[in-house]
Formats: sequence, structure tokens, C-alpha cells
Amino acid sequence: MKIGFIGCGNMGSAMIGGILKKGIFKKEEIIVSNLTEEGSRRSREKLGVETTLDNREVVRKAGIIVLAVKPQFYEEVLTEIRDDLTTEHMIVGIAPGKTLEWLEEKCGKPLKIVRLMPNTPAQVGEGMTGACVNDRVTEEEKEQIREITESFGRTEFVPERLMDAVGAVSGCSPAFAFMFMEAMADAAVALGMPRKQAYSFAAQAVLGSARMVLETGMHPGELKDMVTSPAGTTIEGVRTLEREGMRSAVFEALIACAEKGKRL
Repeated sequence: MKIGFIGCGNMGSAMIGGILKKGIFKKEEIIVSNLTEEGSRRSREKLGVETTLDNREVVRKAGIIVLAVKPQFYEEVLTEIRDDLTTEHMIVGIAPGKTLEWLEEKCGKPLKIVRLMPNTPAQVGEGMTGACVNDRVTEEEKEQIREITESFGRTEFVPERLMDAVGAVSGCSPAFAFMFMEAMADAAVALGMPRKQAYSFAAQAVLGSARMVLETGMHPGELKDMVTSPAGTTIEGVRTLEREGMRSAVFEALIACAEKGKRL
């Protein structure tokens, strides 16, 4: 096996789906451990990969080990598998708050350690992943990690000190984007638009706006100014959002996310 996943929830499934779609690894090169037989059955049916209920089997069979479990289970899982780990393994953590140093300490030996912070749009191939590595990971191995993560979206390597910011600005923010779209759709419904159609208009507007930022390279403020005609409808809406404290609310929400991430 080339890569193993301990846990296979939404994020693990999204990552494996991208890896398979882009042909990074074949199905027979991936092994997944699940907590229950029902979970194993879903993984086999959805992804077609080998499954097991034994986390240690994943370690014995795979070289890259992705810890795709909730943060509160990391220490328990690492304690369980540490005796099977060798210096040839690469450990990949995807949980907030679990630093490179912490992961290596819990593994009990000097290993190649990677931290990733992917987000849920990875499920549709539009994820954004922040990554950092310890000094045992080579440049060639970093590129292998990039190839894996870019199978389900974009990737940026950052200093570890920025990983809490990554978790806030891309890991948590999809929830805020969904809330924004829901609010816009509710307003459109209040103005008489059918709800299903309202969600389509709101979602496409956000998607298109995001692509404009990424593809034009222009500052978001410049793009905003292109929409706001003098004495027009958009600037009236901008005035209202400023009055209601939209920027401050978003700012404080992301700071709160980052601070919480440090405590996990």
C-alpha cells in the first residue's frame, strides 16, 4: 500500500475521492480503517478501497498515514499505533491544534511529519489546503504531498505559525459562506423569488465572485468598486452592511476560530 487513512469521514472520503479521480494512487494502493463494520462497508462501496477495523493494519501496510479522525481521538490513535511506526513512515495530521512537535512526541520516534488543513469544499474538488512539514520531509516528498492535496483543490505551504490562521480563513469560513448564501436567499424569497431559484442565484454569485479574485489577481476592494456605481443600488447595500458591522463580525469570527483552534 502507498497511503493509508485512519478514519474515513467526510474529509477522508473527499481526499480519497480526489486522489482516485486524478489517478495519484490506485484503489489497491489505498487502505482505510473504520470504527465499525458498517463504516467499512460504506468505504468499500463508495471508494472501492481496502478496508479494515484495525488501525495497526493500516500502519503495517502503508507508508503514508493520514490521521483522518477528530482531534480528540488523536492521542488515543497514536498511542495505539506507535509501536508499529518506523522511521520510513510519514504521518499526516489534518486536525487543528495538533502541532508538528506534538505529533512527533506522540509518535515516540523521529518521523516525517506533515500537517494539513483542508476544508470541506474538497468534497467537490474545490478545497483549499494549508500545509507545513518538519525538517525530515524532503522537497521531493513535499511535492508528493502537494500532488495529493491538489487532487481535490488548491494548496499553499505556510510556516507552521500560520496554521491557526489557515484553519480560520479556509477551514471554518465555508460555514460562514453558507450562512451568507442562506441569508441572501432568504432575502430573495422575501422579495418573491422561489427558494430553490434563490439558492441558485446566491451560490452562483458567490462562486463567480471567488473565481474573479483568484483568476484576475485583482484586490477584492477593486472588484467591489467595479460593481458599485455612483448613487446606485449596490452602494446602498454596502452602506447598510457597513452600518450593521459586517466586516467587524467576520473579523471577530475568524479570530475566535483561530483562538479555539490553538486550544484543541
